[in-house]
Amino acid sequence: MTRGDKACLRLAIGLGLATFVAYGLALKAPFVVCVMAVLVLSKPGPPMSLVKGAVAALVFAALVAAGVLMVPLLEHYAAAGVLLTAAVLFAVFHAGQKGSGGLVTPLVLSFAMIPVAGVAEQALVPLLSVTLAAGLVVGTVVNALSSALFPDPPQAQAKAAAPRADTDSAAWIALRGTIIVMPVFVLALTNPSFYLAAIMKTAMLGQQAGDTHAGAASRELVGSTLMGAFIGMLAWLGLSLWPSLWMLVLWLMAAALWAGSAMYGVRRTRLRPSFWGNALVTSLILLGPAIEDSASGKSVIEGSVMRTCLFVGVAFYATGTVWVLERWRTARELVK
Repeated sequence: MTRGDKACLRLAIGLGLATFVAYGLALKAPFVVCVMAVLVLSKPGPPMSLVKGAVAALVFAALVAAGVLMVPLLEHYAAAGVLLTAAVLFAVFHAGQKGSGGLVTPLVLSFAMIPVAGVAEQALVPLLSVTLAAGLVVGTVVNALSSALFPDPPQAQAKAAAPRADTDSAAWIALRGTIIVMPVFVLALTNPSFYLAAIMKTAMLGQQAGDTHAGAASRELVGSTLMGAFIGMLAWLGLSLWPSLWMLVLWLMAAALWAGSAMYGVRRTRLRPSFWGNALVTSLILLGPAIEDSASGKSVIEGSVMRTCLFVGVAFYATGTVWVLERWRTARELVK
């Protein structure tokens, strides 16, 4: 069994277990647990131990819960709250580029999403904190156990470590990610319930754009969004044949196997691993609200079309932002 096969199995088993726990226990926003588990399972480098994972989940939940402190600031001093959020996101993006841990994307997602949820209803903050921590715990447990059963060679783990950027590049990429996230964050404050899923998608785009060049931005950002919508549609059609928890688990595991096989090189494609990772996450962000719409009696097709159009629009905005900022940076370097 190759290293790619093991990583693909870890991703599929982890997503299946996260789906069973989140939807079986009827957690708040269960698709967020699935997203968090995928982010942990696809993190480069060796897996965290169970003890470190539990400690990290507690610290992470406490940090996320502290996001409720931003709610009064955003409600009464909106400009200061938005600027402080931008500073926090810049710091998190910058730390990620300097190689300060593999939880950058979950932290960006959380620091952007928790204040928005708190503006809608402060009681949602502790519930979402538990949900995010649960996804982190599930991903850590599955990753640690499967790595113990099917260990990777030490040299393979060393190669998987994420490269570090120099100071100038790290600051530039962090600024680019922050500019991508902040407009949607401000928009979400006007209608938190509608834009909460868009915040998650934008947080992913902000991180993905950091590794994307202007020439490939459209294919990476917009293409992965459309592929995620396609995967989510197939999973929904399969689930509609026999709606049940077990079928949901199996269809999402199948989606993880298909996307993971391309992500880890088991199935050769011309697209980068980040493309398939973000496509899988996008499918979860689209499928989760569709299931909630169905349970509440809302129109699934209408809601899914609106969310897909919104995600594609955000992806085009991120593409344009990358292109404009890269052109501006190139012009500055020529002047110097």
